[in-house]
Amino acid sequence: MDPAAEDTGVLVRGDVVTMAGGTAEVRSGAAVWICGPRIGAVGPWDELRAAHPRADVVGDGRGLVTPGLINAHQHLTGDRLVASCIPEAISSEEAIFGWAVPVHDAHTADDDELSATLAAVAAVTNGVTCTVEAGTVAHPERVAAAVQRVGMRTMLGRWGWDAEGVPFGAPADEVLDAQRRLAERYPPGGLVQAWVTLVGHDLVSDELFAGAADLARRLGTGLTFHMSPHDRDAAAFLARTGQRPLVHLDQLGVLGRNVLVAHAVHLDDGEVSAIATSGTAVAACPWAYLRLAQGVTRAGRYAELVRAGARLAVGCDSENAGDAVDVLRAAALLVGLLRDGSGDATLATAADGLAMATCRGAEAIGLGGITGTIEVGRAADVVLHDRRGPQFVPPSTDPVRQLLWASDGRSVADVWVAGRRVVADGRCVTVDLDALRAEAVERRDHLLRARL
Repeated sequence: MDPAAEDTGVLVRGDVVTMAGGTAEVRSGAAVWICGPRIGAVGPWDELRAAHPRADVVGDGRGLVTPGLINAHQHLTGDRLVASCIPEAISSEEAIFGWAVPVHDAHTADDDELSATLAAVAAVTNGVTCTVEAGTVAHPERVAAAVQRVGMRTMLGRWGWDAEGVPFGAPADEVLDAQRRLAERYPPGGLVQAWVTLVGHDLVSDELFAGAADLARRLGTGLTFHMSPHDRDAAAFLARTGQRPLVHLDQLGVLGRNVLVAHAVHLDDGEVSAIATSGTAVAACPWAYLRLAQGVTRAGRYAELVRAGARLAVGCDSENAGDAVDVLRAAALLVGLLRDGSGDATLATAADGLAMATCRGAEAIGLGGITGTIEVGRAADVVLHDRRGPQFVPPSTDPVRQLLWASDGRSVADVWVAGRRVVADGRCVTVDLDALRAEAVERRDHLLRARL
């Protein structure tokens, strides 16, 4: 390190939850030194201030410092421009195929960039420093430009399905070629890196599933797809293959440690076993299942996945499903569902919720050695939570418990991604959100007219 850099950088002051080793131990009266894209030091405030007297200071010591949050499943385009506009009193299938997909089909390249910009601003202001895009992007270069402008770490995908009569669909070989080109443009290691992404459900052929799995392994990327948020996927696979979806995909060689399955709500015992034994991760988006009445409280198997040792991360889905791009809010709900559904208060706690949103989430998406904890040498993806709000009065003796159960993204004051400050005093500083409001309203109205 340049000796001159020793007295520069930023000291983020507060009680620090490092999540090192997967535990939510709180280091009171501490600080994190950010110098460049990585964390340079973590320790007592007095010691770090003495070591770096010229560093800028953010925080007065009363806040809570956590790793940046991981959103393991988010649609950055489409729904964002018609947020909370799709009617509620319809089936989830009608909401998706009667509304969301036609809105996607009507998107221009400008819409994709605007939508992704708005979604990324919503994310970072709620403490999300890394997002896995759900793979419903028609213009990935424009989405990459948007998230780079905001400054959010992103796993980027594009449309991948070969069913008949669907927008952006294509034969399997064409889909795989487009996925390969995207991965070559945004390789592993960058702030924006491409994944192989499929729509999933029963809308992808065995040829495309198997080819995508092979491509992801060859390129060293992740593979993600939607499966079984409702029970129709299982019925379709049983009719077509005689097997449940994730059992069938496991036998095709699709599952593995680089695979992230979104949803996986309606499973049987064989599918729980296939996920756990293959090391496949699951992105749970609990608000979406409640919002769309998909049966998670009746049929969800997340408690069984946890007991089987499966890897769970937290997602927020789209703005007409999970609606809020708020990982803390989603993590609290997931912990509540685990506890209530199992009747076991020891199965998951607030600390587990924060872990799924940070270190376990990072591990689930293949970034466990890069982000998700506050440790020397890790990416400087850091969040400072303001604890002056009424939800923190009086402060708890367990600040992690209070953060998860009593608060949400509204406590986020300052955010750094790879050492770049993207949120200050609760506002995104990389994008002027006010300047986008009129355009967002105009494009919302246009898309709603196009759908109708």
